[in-house]
Amino acid sequence: MATPPLSALKPARRSRFSLRWHTWLLLVAVVAYGVAFAMHWDARAALWVKEQFKSPAERQASIWLPDYRAVIDAKPLPGMEKDEASDVSYDPQTKTLFSVMGKNPFLVELNLQGDVLRKMPLVGWSNPEGVTVLGDGRLAIVDEREHLIVIVKVDADTRELNIADFPKYDLGPSKDQNKAFEGVTWDPRNQQLVLGEERPPALFTWSGDGKVLTGDKLKLASHALDMRNLSALAIDPRTGHMLVLSADSHLLLELDKKGEQVSFIALLRGFNGLKNTIPRAEGVTMDEAGTLYMVSEPNLFYRFEKQR
Repeated sequence: MATPPLSALKPARRSRFSLRWHTWLLLVAVVAYGVAFAMHWDARAALWVKEQFKSPAERQASIWLPDYRAVIDAKPLPGMEKDEASDVSYDPQTKTLFSVMGKNPFLVELNLQGDVLRKMPLVGWSNPEGVTVLGDGRLAIVDEREHLIVIVKVDADTRELNIADFPKYDLGPSKDQNKAFEGVTWDPRNQQLVLGEERPPALFTWSGDGKVLTGDKLKLASHALDMRNLSALAIDPRTGHMLVLSADSHLLLELDKKGEQVSFIALLRGFNGLKNTIPRAEGVTMDEAGTLYMVSEPNLFYRFEKQR
């Protein structure tokens, strides 16, 4: 039965109908505000407005994520449906990608099209969540559950890695031990690792020469990390700008050398060439040409290229 217009209702019924209607509107508004607050859409809107005032020269000097489009969209990594892709890093020497699987620990080498070249079991690791290429065959792997960084050596003949064979560094306690260090990237210009805590999102640096780490990690001011969690980090080798990935916020954010927000993309259906929302983006990296690579749980591979 169609709902009668308010004018046809008796005053008491009209009052109750109006009250219910306004209650529903208020409930919808509260839920919408809660979602927007949790997803930091207000911050995204503010950054989008700032993006519109960037000059062509400023855009040219940055990564400028709005110009990127997915050219490989949700390509499955075969046989890894239950392994949970956790991070990915580009190796400029081999022109390949290295990715870690968190649930069943192993390191996988991929070509730039997302094809599997080899799988290397990680013996002794508990929950590898971050990986970055240091150079000369060395990689740093973060074990989130054990709060460790391990620097490993990989060559063309490597078929397995045992944690007992490599130097390990204690990351220390986190505010939330179950949501601890997850992101890691090598900053060659400053000769340091940049580490990311998952929740609450925070950044740290740790000096080194690509072979060993020295001193201790130092916390960075990270006021620009208005996201629900931090999943992965990467450094653009051309500009030195940092990419910060958030699976929970479906967001990839660009920060400049001062840690200020520059640009972003939403990893949602219909944006930047994506046919569907990236389920859980856990890893990101960039090559010297500016091509972006991303992995998502459970076993999906993405490649983004700049279109302008």
